[in-house]
Amino acid sequence: MSPSRAILHCLAALAILAGFLWIGQGSGNFPYPASSFMIDQRPWILYGAILAVAGLGGHVLLRRR
Repeated sequence: MSPSRAILHCLAALAILAGFLWIGQGSGNFPYPASSFMIDQRPWILYGAILAVAGLGGHVLLRRR
C-alpha cells in the first residue's frame, strides 16, 4: 500500500470516529467537555451521521481500488 493510500485510510477512519463523536455530543450521550456548544444540539446528530457515512464511503472506495 502506498503512503498516500494509508494516509487516506487514516483520514477516512478519523472521519468515521469524529462523526460518531458528533452524534454522541449532539444527542447528549457524550457530554464532554461540559462547556461544548454541541451538547444536546440536534443538528449535530445529522452532521455527525453525514460525516460518518462520508468516511465509510471513502473507506469503501479505497478498499475497492
